[in-house]
Amino acid sequence: MTMPSQDSRIEAAAARLKEAAQERADAYGAPLWEPIWKRPRTSKSQAQMKQELRNQRRWLQGAGRRRFFAGQSRRPRSRQNRIGSAAARRDARALSRVRHSTAWLW
Repeated sequence: MTMPSQDSRIEAAAARLKEAAQERADAYGAPLWEPIWKRPRTSKSQAQMKQELRNQRRWLQGAGRRRFFAGQSRRPRSRQNRIGSAAARRDARALSRVRHSTAWLW
C-alpha cells in the first residue's frame, strides 16, 4: 500500500482549521466537542415537561393500538389452516399418550 505524498498546503489548511476551532471554543468558553450525555441539561418549565409527557403517552398509546390491531388482523384464520393445526394437535396428543403409557413395553 502506498502512502499519499505529504502536501504542505493540505497540512497548513488543516492547521488553520484547528486553530480557528480552538479560537471559537475559547471565545465561547466551551470545549470543542462534548458528547450529548455529558452536556448540562436545559431546564424546562412544568408546562413544557407536561406537554412532552402528554406527547409521549399519546405516542405509546398509538403504538399499543397498532400492536393490538396487528394481532387482530390475523383473525379469522382460514378454514384450511384450522384443519391443519387441529390435525397436528391430534397427532401430538396421540404421540404424547403413547410416550406416557407403558404400551411400548409389550
